[in-house]
Amino acid sequence: MSGYLQVSTTTGTRDEGVELAASAVKAGLAASAQVQGPAVSVFWHQGEYGESEEWQVTLKTSDSRYADLETHLRRAHSWDNPEISAVRLEAGSADYLAWIDRTTSV
Repeated sequence: MSGYLQVSTTTGTRDEGVELAASAVKAGLAASAQVQGPAVSVFWHQGEYGESEEWQVTLKTSDSRYADLETHLRRAHSWDNPEISAVRLEAGSADYLAWIDRTTSV
């Protein structure tokens, strides 16, 4: 077993969020993904304050697949500089973590 991550990004539409999630899972870069929203996002972008409605995409992956997942999300995302962040999963059931390993193994 390796380490595990919960990776997130946001999109401007539900359809784009579902497309990103599906393409990452189908490519074996993530074991699963959830799309939630809409949510109000408040941010600074190019020196200006902004607010928008966004959809959050949360993906589960292994350490060994993170770099490929990040590359995939950057290429497939419609934004020039999308949020892509990861949080380490400190614990999880052995069966669940083994499932992540099986579904994301190269």
